[in-house]
Amino acid sequence: MSTSQEKPQTVAVQIVNAFVKNGQGGNPAGVVLDADQYSDAQKLLIAQKVGLSETAFVSKSETCGIKLDFFTPTKRIAHCGHATIATFSYLAELERFGDGETSKETVDGPRKIILDHGMAYMEQLAPTYTPASSWTGHGVTLCDVLKSLSLTSDDLDNRARPVLVNTGNNFIVIAVKDQATLANITPDQDAINAISEKLDLIGYYIFTTETGGAGGADKTETDATTRMFAPRYGIDEEAATGMAAGPLACVLHDLLGIKKDSFLIAQGEFMAEPSPSQIKVTLERKDNRITGLLAGGQGKVMKNLEVAL
Repeated sequence: MSTSQEKPQTVAVQIVNAFVKNGQGGNPAGVVLDADQYSDAQKLLIAQKVGLSETAFVSKSETCGIKLDFFTPTKRIAHCGHATIATFSYLAELERFGDGETSKETVDGPRKIILDHGMAYMEQLAPTYTPASSWTGHGVTLCDVLKSLSLTSDDLDNRARPVLVNTGNNFIVIAVKDQATLANITPDQDAINAISEKLDLIGYYIFTTETGGAGGADKTETDATTRMFAPRYGIDEEAATGMAAGPLACVLHDLLGIKKDSFLIAQGEFMAEPSPSQIKVTLERKDNRITGLLAGGQGKVMKNLEVAL
């Protein structure tokens, strides 16, 4: 039989929403199991056909519970928070893992994972902070960053000045004074992309500690409400970002002085198509200093796809 008569190879992809709130919303990721057979070029092609911000590929690991590779439609990335939560939630549902500690192997080294009654948590590192005064060495000013969001200094929460935070990836974390300011942000994606290239950012994470309904009415147990922009990775706005919620929790603890072990972060409410999400961050502390953290939430399988190679 000639190759032209053979059926094309198909790949099963589960679409799993991570960080769902009450079983709704969340951030979708593609999950491909038993991916040892695929080359990096094939993984990129699959991610392009899935068309989501990230697709995770699960392979065997000799050192960790599984090996995870992450691809956007344009490139490979070292880590992805929501795709990690989506993957481990799905594997727990399939009973490939039970509750307790496991780990993922990535191109950037191993990371600890905790599974607990439908929740999946991933390890991040102790934070490092780079203030805006140090960005100028890379050709970026705080004024540039604010302008890219159509914000002024009057829009900021002066308890915590904008700062670049790294717990494994770089994010600029910006505190604004209220939800109305957060909702009215008008991002200049080209400008954000250019700044992200200069500072090697995943993106911007903008937040307010005003939570609940309009004007902060009906305040909930949520500690912060957020938006995330990452055009450098093809993401105009994302519904839930575990790798950014970790840096934010560190800012809440270290810069705003909210001295507690765990934080609930809301995201996705102010997107053009709202997808409310909830991320829980638990800090590991010694002598009131953050030594590491776990960020996590719940995942829910939404549908399955078959894509052709």
